[in-house]
Amino acid sequence: MIKKNNLLLLASLVWLVAGFNILKIGIETYTGYVTFFNLFLSVLVFVTFWFMIFSKLVTKHTLRIDHYDEEKQFFLKFFDVKSFLIMAVMIIGGVTIRTFHLLPNRFIAVFYTGLGTALFLAGVLFGINFFKAKK
Repeated sequence: MIKKNNLLLLASLVWLVAGFNILKIGIETYTGYVTFFNLFLSVLVFVTFWFMIFSKLVTKHTLRIDHYDEEKQFFLKFFDVKSFLIMAVMIIGGVTIRTFHLLPNRFIAVFYTGLGTALFLAGVLFGINFFKAKK
């Protein structure tokens, strides 16, 4: 059991690590694919995931955590079941795609760079929300 506001810190760390790892794969794969168009596509992936999914997800989970009645919570309650399932599907899908080379490296470079940046930013925002809650 941890204090409910520490769930925001835990969420921040999980998203920062996930975002960093995905971004690292994307950047490492970008070798040989760096063009203005590909960079534009990565920005487009980032904007799409950030504004349509992750910024809303951070707000949703921050509010959910803030509204817990009890101060102490089980440490896995930084997410709800639906979010854990989505994360599992994304991880399994990503590993499967890369292991079996189901998509070209150019796609991995472009998509993972945009997605990883959005995930990392979600971790930053969870961290900001944690420090705001501490005040």
